[in-house]
Parts: sequence; C-alpha cells; structure tokens
Amino acid sequence: MKRTILIHPDPRLKKVCAPVADITDDLRKLADDMLETMYDAPGIGLAAPQVGVLDRLIVLDCVKEEGEAPRPLVMFNPEVVAASDETNVYEEGCLSIPEHYAEVTRPKVVEVAWMDRDGNARRETFDGLWSTCVQHEIDHLNGKLFIDYLKPLKRQMITRKMQKLKRERARL
Repeated sequence: MKRTILIHPDPRLKKVCAPVADITDDLRKLADDMLETMYDAPGIGLAAPQVGVLDRLIVLDCVKEEGEAPRPLVMFNPEVVAASDETNVYEEGCLSIPEHYAEVTRPKVVEVAWMDRDGNARRETFDGLWSTCVQHEIDHLNGKLFIDYLKPLKRQMITRKMQKLKRERARL
C-alpha cells in the first residue's frame, strides 16, 4: 500500500527515531509499503519518518540502468560503522523536499551494519550513489535533512518554498 510522504517542514522529520527491537510482520509490511511508495514517487531511498513512522527503518534501491534488475534493500537500525576520508559531491534531492536539489559533500565510501527483514545482521560497503543514498537516509533517522548541510540563507529559502507548497496543496 502506498503511503503519504511528509513534506518539510514537518516536526516528525526532525525527530531522532527509535531503534527497532524486534522485526514484526507489521514492520515487514511497513518496509514493503515504503518500497512501493519509493518506486512510485519515483525515488531511490525512503526513511520511515518520511511516512510518519519514527522507527529506524530505511529502504533504498539505487539501480537506475535500464534493463538492470532492481536491488531493493530494507535496513533496520542501519549504522555507518566506517567511512572513507575521501569525499564525494552529489546533487541530492529528497522526496520530502520535492523539486529542490543541492550539492552535498559526504564520505565517498561507507561501511554500514544493519538488520535485514529476517532479523539477520548484515554488513556491506557502499560506494558512489549507493554511499550517498544510504547516508542521506540514515540522516533522516537522526532528524537531519540534506538542506541542513546548506548555508542558512539557502536552507531558509527552500523551507519557505516548501511552506508555500504545503499551503497550496492544503487548498486543493
């Protein structure tokens, strides 16, 4: 089932999410809903707080090549356990901040530990777009948005535009 994606500013997007103690069928269903919502948007990542759930859960799939098999990842309690000194700059966007993009500098390579949908401990090294995406989504779990990396004036300008967008959508 597709979920509604919260639009910034929303206080739930600034909250630190609670760790998932055990993976229930409800949480697996939430993960499936989040993947459906992300693919439909379309996006390459989505965090639980973006659909109003304050649990440490993210989904991502950065496969963009035509004809390449999708690689959906579901991560409970994801955590960056190692990061490279080398950085990458990507133009990031966010489903909670539609139609706004900005360059963000992050570690080029990260190693992430998480629990999969069956409760198994997983660990993988991510590079390039996957690295940027997983860091962006983990930021959501800590109440941080990509615009928090921007200079205050640019961040305020985007926030004002999002407030206006929310007012316009509320009138519909």
